[in-house]
Amino acid sequence: MITRKRLAARACGLFAALAVGLFPASATAADGPAAKEPPKVDLVLDVSGSMRANDIDGGSRMAAAKQAFNEVIDAVPAEVQLGIRTLGADYAGDDRALGCKDTKQLYKVGPLDRTEAKTAVATLAPTGWTPIGPALLGAAQDLEGGNATKRIVLITDGEDTCAPLDPCEVARDIAAKGIHLVIDTLGLVPDAKTRAQLTCIAEATGGTYTSVQHKAELSGRVRQLVDRAADPVVNPVATEGAKQCAGAPQLKAGLYSDRETFGEHRWYRVDVLPGQELRASVSIGADRAVNNDYGVMLRATTVHGREIVRGSEAGDGRTDVLSTGLRYPKAEVDDADSDVDSDAKPAAETVCLQVSNSFSAAASVKTTPGMPVELTIDLVDGPDDASDAAAFGLGRGWWTLAVLVLAGLLAGLVWGWISRWRISVWRTN
Repeated sequence: MITRKRLAARACGLFAALAVGLFPASATAADGPAAKEPPKVDLVLDVSGSMRANDIDGGSRMAAAKQAFNEVIDAVPAEVQLGIRTLGADYAGDDRALGCKDTKQLYKVGPLDRTEAKTAVATLAPTGWTPIGPALLGAAQDLEGGNATKRIVLITDGEDTCAPLDPCEVARDIAAKGIHLVIDTLGLVPDAKTRAQLTCIAEATGGTYTSVQHKAELSGRVRQLVDRAADPVVNPVATEGAKQCAGAPQLKAGLYSDRETFGEHRWYRVDVLPGQELRASVSIGADRAVNNDYGVMLRATTVHGREIVRGSEAGDGRTDVLSTGLRYPKAEVDDADSDVDSDAKPAAETVCLQVSNSFSAAASVKTTPGMPVELTIDLVDGPDDASDAAAFGLGRGWWTLAVLVLAGLLAGLVWGWISRWRISVWRTN
């Protein structure tokens, strides 16, 4: 069966929303439900010397950040574990090596003591460098362990000053670990370079970037991001596709994450019982600059390599996410034609799923880690009506194509006969 079905979702937040819409909250790739852990948020604040600038509502950037932190601390939901990390808060000298190590955990991620957290924030004063990359690495360590929702909220007024440790590459490495950690970035009165860097950091992990010009914007956005961490979401399960169907990971209904380099093919396996319909979709995020003209394909085959159905999508120009999907209904077993005991469980068919992409990039663009992939698998009851769009098509033999060819031939003959008759009448008269 060759059926094309577009399942497009255009924002990095699409993955969790799609999974929630398709599955119950308890539907995961694991064999059993895991105990829910409290969500974790690490606020990372730039305390470098540039935070002294007085250009946010007549006050300093540092004052606006402190006010925002105090308001957020007062409003943090009880179920959220909050931590605070600083960068550039202690070393004011000119030694670059020391300045680029200047990041520390100001308040440990855990149950919030509001008074203690506010007291820690009150001691901060603009001081040193802007080691964003090291701060992100430190924040990822702050949030290590467990399966809780994890979010880093980075607030800075400038780009990193500690190259060659590129914070965008750091964010990609964090995402490649499959620890479901999202980084949201906020730029205080940002210039073009800062905006580009913070956008890249956010896109690498499926987070968001926000430009901030006023106190109210900063307070409101940080509170919104902390509240978002408390919202129920489905975290994708990290998996690693194989180079061929043999030996590919066996997937159940759920949401999965992987990484794929430019032009790569990855394989996964799904068991489909008679009477079930496999619904699968894949999204690949272009988290770096890519060339025009690219595509994504999701292809289902038998274990022997015969194609069952495919879905594909192509693009031209910069995009954040490219998605496609497919549906494959497996027919019920006819008891009259089956020699199998009716009490026996029907045998499942192993379907091989191939995820391919045709992305490319300039030689200067790093290919590792690969681009983020999210794969959604759902198994539902198959359609009862053969006219269902997922069941009607060329896959049930080539009879549909034959009917279309025959109809076209007959229509051509009839039209030709009518045309000759009209010409004959015209000549006669």
